[in-house]
Amino acid sequence: MSGWSIGSSNISYTSFLLVGFPGLQKSRALLVLPFLSLYLVIISANALVIHTVAAQRSLHQPMYTLIALLLTVNICAATTVVPAMLFSFSTHFNRISLARCLVQMFCIYFLIVFDCNILLVMALDRYVAICYPLRYSDLMTSRLLGLLAILALTRSLGVAVPLVVLTSQAQFCWTAVIRHFTCEYIALLSIACGDLTFNNRLGLAMRLVTVTFDLALLGASYTHIIYAAFRISSGGARAKALHTCGSHLLVILTIYLSGLSTSIVFRVAKTVSQDVQNLLSAIYLLLPGALNPVIYGVRTKEIRQHVEKMLCGKESA
Repeated sequence: MSGWSIGSSNISYTSFLLVGFPGLQKSRALLVLPFLSLYLVIISANALVIHTVAAQRSLHQPMYTLIALLLTVNICAATTVVPAMLFSFSTHFNRISLARCLVQMFCIYFLIVFDCNILLVMALDRYVAICYPLRYSDLMTSRLLGLLAILALTRSLGVAVPLVVLTSQAQFCWTAVIRHFTCEYIALLSIACGDLTFNNRLGLAMRLVTVTFDLALLGASYTHIIYAAFRISSGGARAKALHTCGSHLLVILTIYLSGLSTSIVFRVAKTVSQDVQNLLSAIYLLLPGALNPVIYGVRTKEIRQHVEKMLCGKESA
């Protein structure tokens, strides 16, 4: 298909060339080592914390289960992007079919939204634990967590599926070259032809609605949580509550600030080079996976102690 003339409205490419960093074509192989190292760090660090939570019965509580689920999503997100990108860098085999492109797009946006949904459930968990400590075990039941998981899956599908369906119906007649390392929504729309007003508005509206809704709930939850924490009479309990919330807020800031910066650059800063845009996308997709296990593994005392015991063979101080 790639041999048809550009702009032919009756022809739509069904396979593409992913060109991750177009300004570094001659030195793409040099990118393998840093991205491979980052991927191995993400897999090993997240897996270590997940294993710790799964292996220790004392950590079989909603908060730690949610942390382990969040880190599992980190591994899935990195695996959706990095292996294909590394294969492309090392072999220069960048071709991807439209079907595989759509599958990758679905996985990326499903996991991004599911990640944010987990943060909302974690905020609810901390709200109940700090504002209603005596009723925590009665309120945060396995049944409620199961219902919240179903809602999270439904909401994630509600964002990812429309984007993929709309993209699958578009015609790609401008070029078969995607100047990106993944099949992101905006990257594919940039090579599509025809009237894309609805596609662009839908993508922007979904991002604005989901981010606004999430930040409003998170802001309201943690405002109540911090207010309730300062009313705790015990200094030690107050410090522990604020420390736990601090860890969650660091993770929230990492995810939403990196996503916001990427969106602004893609939609506003037209003079920024494609390589810089792609680097920001890589940071958005991979940075949470690298930082989250460090934040929770270091700042959460119970997890840190078990990790130290497992690695060093002795109890931590």
